[in-house]
Amino acid sequence: MTEAPSFGERVRARLAGVLPTLRLRLVVVFALVALTAAVSASGIAYWLNRDAVLTRAQNAALNDFRKSMEDNAGNLPRNVECEQLRDAASKMAGSTQNYQVLLIGKTAAGGPCAAASNEDDFTLENVPQPLRGAVARKRPVDKANPYPYHLYWQRVTVRGDPYLVGGAKVIGEDPTPTGYMLKSLAPERDDLNSLAWSLGIATALALIGAMLLAQAAASTVLRPVRRLGEAARRLGEGKLDTRLRVSGTDELAELSRTFNGAAESLEARVDELSAREASSRRFVADMSHELRTPMTAISAVTEVLEEEQENLDPMIAPAVRLVVSETRRLNDLVENLMEVTRFDAGTARLVLDNVDVADQVTACIDARAWLDAVELNADRGIMARLDPRRLDVILANLIGNALKHGGSPVRVSVRTEGEQRGELVIEVADQGPGIPEDVLPHVFDRFYKASASRPRSEGSGLGLSIAQENAHIHGGEITAHNQPGEGGGAVFTLRLPRDARRLAEDRDNEIDSENGREEEDGVEDGEHGGTGRHDEHGKHDAKNERDKNGGENVNGETGGGR
Repeated sequence: MTEAPSFGERVRARLAGVLPTLRLRLVVVFALVALTAAVSASGIAYWLNRDAVLTRAQNAALNDFRKSMEDNAGNLPRNVECEQLRDAASKMAGSTQNYQVLLIGKTAAGGPCAAASNEDDFTLENVPQPLRGAVARKRPVDKANPYPYHLYWQRVTVRGDPYLVGGAKVIGEDPTPTGYMLKSLAPERDDLNSLAWSLGIATALALIGAMLLAQAAASTVLRPVRRLGEAARRLGEGKLDTRLRVSGTDELAELSRTFNGAAESLEARVDELSAREASSRRFVADMSHELRTPMTAISAVTEVLEEEQENLDPMIAPAVRLVVSETRRLNDLVENLMEVTRFDAGTARLVLDNVDVADQVTACIDARAWLDAVELNADRGIMARLDPRRLDVILANLIGNALKHGGSPVRVSVRTEGEQRGELVIEVADQGPGIPEDVLPHVFDRFYKASASRPRSEGSGLGLSIAQENAHIHGGEITAHNQPGEGGGAVFTLRLPRDARRLAEDRDNEIDSENGREEEDGVEDGEHGGTGRHDEHGKHDAKNERDKNGGENVNGETGGGR
């Protein structure tokens, strides 16, 4: 039971889906960091400048208003006339601070009087009630508070424009006038808006610069990573001499050195294993080659003994039959080993010809006297360009295996599939109990025996393996499965391209190239390199392969015994 992914893993997986490339992630991270830093710096700068601008404008206006109140309203008589208040308000409004003034006092008749420098724009209604209450409130005088009245201010918005409203009462014996000022903060607002736009443009430029810097940094970081990926790809393709050029002492340089060290170790290990494999192949090939000459002589003797076994002593005849049988089995094993060696060495070639598949299957069955035991379902005229000898080897193994382990009748069907009918499909089905499920994955293994208690069989255990190799060099495949239902027989399906010319050309070029490299290294061609007898007995060119009958695999040998 697997553990559920953590929250962090889910977030990383989601981010990996949104940002699939490392370059994009670096650019996004750089941009986010730059944006955060720029916005933070711009915001702090804006609020600091805003506070400084407003405070400076506010203090200048309030100080000027206080001084103007002392100079103008403070010199008014106690019983003031409205005209005097109006003149004082006009004089106060003429200040360089450009504010409007409202003076409120009591006339000699005891009535209130409100005089404004501009009655159309500034009246008592424009003064907030809390501010009026604070200005009119008299405070007790003590050491901490030497004045009964103070100057108060408040920022307000009138018709969408910001204003500063201030108020104070002239200190003296009541009644004394009260003055209010109204100053527009629109110029400061415009200056702050210009500052905000400037900071916004600076933030955008910083973001663009950060993205360009991120792109440059990503290229600097990803270039060695890309070279490392390319080198890993070449190494995976088998180019073990791939190395990275190392410069610097940073982490990427250390990673490149580690890659070079791993590549050197891998190349040395692969060379060692290749040398061992080549040595093993040469040993098997040399052994098979050395056995052919004595086996030829022994086979000739056994043929004579087989012909004369009716004239032999009845006590000796069983031994002669055993010798004949085992000699044939040994001869077939040697031939199969040589065939396997050719596949392992990569020297097996295709000799292509245009064949009628139905005629080829019929010829294979007829040559082995299986006509009565095989049911053939194949239409004439299905043409394919294949190697006839290797197709015969495949068919002989599959049909012989079905007869040996499944019994007759064996059904063989031929059809074409795929785009433009370019794939040849041959099925061989028997009537036996089928193949055990644990054996199915191993039926094409070399020398595989389904039962360890019966390690010896009539065949060598190489037949199905050789059939599979013959299918592979055609670019095809053999699969095995059981027919549905209890007691269903085994079904072997061969799939081959109907035209193997391109594969044959590629394989010939590969073999010729490999032979050229071996000649440059001083190693003789073929699978007997180093024995000194290759040209005499061990050549495996196309003609010799075509003439060879395939040994036991042609007689229906099975590679994975059931």
